[in-house]
Amino acid sequence: MVMAKEIDALARKTPGKKSLAMEAFSRALLAIPTTIADNAGLDSAELISQLRAEHQNEGCTAGIDVISGSVSTILRIAVIYHSIIFFLAVDLFLITAFTLVILSDFDMSH
Repeated sequence: MVMAKEIDALARKTPGKKSLAMEAFSRALLAIPTTIADNAGLDSAELISQLRAEHQNEGCTAGIDVISGSVSTILRIAVIYHSIIFFLAVDLFLITAFTLVILSDFDMSH
């Protein structure tokens, strides 16, 4: 959620089609915790509302603990390793997405 909020804030300051791609990516990031909760058979609406409330606090590290079915801190549920892999995957996705936006801008200018 933190990444989605930051990307959304940056998208508001970015002109042109790039801002649309950034907003879409922000929405996709927000869908991840919902999908995780749904796939775990949990009440995603309740958990996401709790997660959003937690993420209003500065420096929040809350996430969904699918074992207990609650919102907990990431350090508590020991997913640091998975978070690193996730951020690397998101980084690669961002590079790909922005490359596609640049290529579409290039194609439209010719």
